[in-house]
Amino acid sequence: MKAHDAQPAIRILITNAPDAEVAARIGRALVDERLAACVNVLAPCVSLYRWEGAVQQEQEVPMLIKTAEATVHRAIERIAQLHPYDVPEVLSVATREGWADYLRWVSAESTPD
Repeated sequence: MKAHDAQPAIRILITNAPDAEVAARIGRALVDERLAACVNVLAPCVSLYRWEGAVQQEQEVPMLIKTAEATVHRAIERIAQLHPYDVPEVLSVATREGWADYLRWVSAESTPD
């Protein structure tokens, strides 16, 4: 299969969790519920942000979540349900292209029956 062959649309969701345990719990639920084909729980990072009028600095665990275009809204809603933050960061990044076999796998594995 060539990279330019027909490619299903997938999304990469980005979020941060307060720690690795929460990230793993959210990631496992998304994969178990077929709302994501794959979740990468990354190394902790320092996040700087403004919240309720004050600058905050916290350690967080970034997550990359691969899901089908057709499932993205359900995945975002589920992340918000599972997430302990009042206003969790959940960003959706559309993919323009990638390895076709991988994109088909993501699409197939993140589409509930």
